[in-house]
Amino acid sequence: MMRHFPSLLGWVLTAGLALGTAAPLQAQATGDFAPAITVNGLAISGYEIAQRARFMELLGATGDVRKMAEEALIDDRLQGWKAQSLGISVSREAVTRGMAEFAARANLSAEDFLKALAGAGVEAQTYRDFVTSGVIWREVVKTTYGGGRIQISDAEIDRALAHEAPKGAEPEPPKVLISEIVIRNFPGRDAETMAKARKAAAAKTEAEFAALAKELSSAKSAGQGGRLDWMPVTALPPEVRETVLGLRPGRASAPVETPNSVSVFFLRGLDEGAPLTPQTVAQGYATLLLGASGSPEAAGWRAKAEADAQRCDDLYSVAAQLPPERLERVEAARAGQIPADIARVLPRMDIGEMTVLTRGGNDVLVMLCDRGRAINAAVGETGPSREGTRDQLLNARVGALADRLLAQLRAEAVIVRK
Repeated sequence: MMRHFPSLLGWVLTAGLALGTAAPLQAQATGDFAPAITVNGLAISGYEIAQRARFMELLGATGDVRKMAEEALIDDRLQGWKAQSLGISVSREAVTRGMAEFAARANLSAEDFLKALAGAGVEAQTYRDFVTSGVIWREVVKTTYGGGRIQISDAEIDRALAHEAPKGAEPEPPKVLISEIVIRNFPGRDAETMAKARKAAAAKTEAEFAALAKELSSAKSAGQGGRLDWMPVTALPPEVRETVLGLRPGRASAPVETPNSVSVFFLRGLDEGAPLTPQTVAQGYATLLLGASGSPEAAGWRAKAEADAQRCDDLYSVAAQLPPERLERVEAARAGQIPADIARVLPRMDIGEMTVLTRGGNDVLVMLCDRGRAINAAVGETGPSREGTRDQLLNARVGALADRLLAQLRAEAVIVRK
């Protein structure tokens, strides 16, 4: 889970990166190597902080960069501490690959990237430590949540596909329903502010978060338990947007440092696209002719379908001994392409749900197979794949769990600033 700096490419492509154009950190090179912060007994020196701050500046960080560097190094120590407790270590080869991978984002080799950093006053060890921490954390997350521990159900994929716009269409930004806790950070009270933020980040329910918002938040929304209305995610600041999109509904974020404050967010709802309408929806369904209405045959086949079919694919086994024409599967039908009696019931059905209609004296079972956005192949639109959607959901869930794990490590850590 290597950290990403969007401005990296812009930085390396500017003339200002030319070797020697940035002043080396000569003052810090002879400065204080004594611990400035300890994290669970692990030291962070003032020189490390200065080096990381310079590195982050070169990668485009703005604002209180030294403060950001301190927090990043605290995270590094916590990640390393967790790895040690799990018996996890990484090889020199893995770190070397990680350094090359990060440098490649700027179309540079690791060697050229190190030369550029050296010319700007950043030591190779600073870069190596940064990459090592990312590689270690990736292994921690894999050990903690990998190996099939997190399962994405078919129903979750169906719901995601039903709200995903086709490729080639003009996408609408996702909308989020969030609650906020904004804790003002007064000078000299950093530790107290962060302790309150970690308390908020530990909230496990919306009600608990709302109570903490009334207690801790200085935002206008505090009186409403921090609750905000639906908003496009693009309305959020970039640093907040990435955090919120990494959450699962019903979860609180790790503390996010914002100007003069520390904020925590609780995701109450996520709308990943415009609502489906009769003009944009496409529905897949199956019909199975059961037999004459009221007959034992119809009742028998209905009972078998209800007992053995959870999805449309299961109907093929149910109807294996029937004439093939009695089972029909319809894929991605749009409005106007569905018979009126079926069109009336499908909007009220969940995926995998079945109902029985009467047609011409016969009972016909109808099952909803899937529901998604209509695809216009004429303009080059293609639908997302199930496997790709599964991977996206899995990555989002693992990312949210990793953020929560780090927030928990912070909440439980002993952090001392000298």
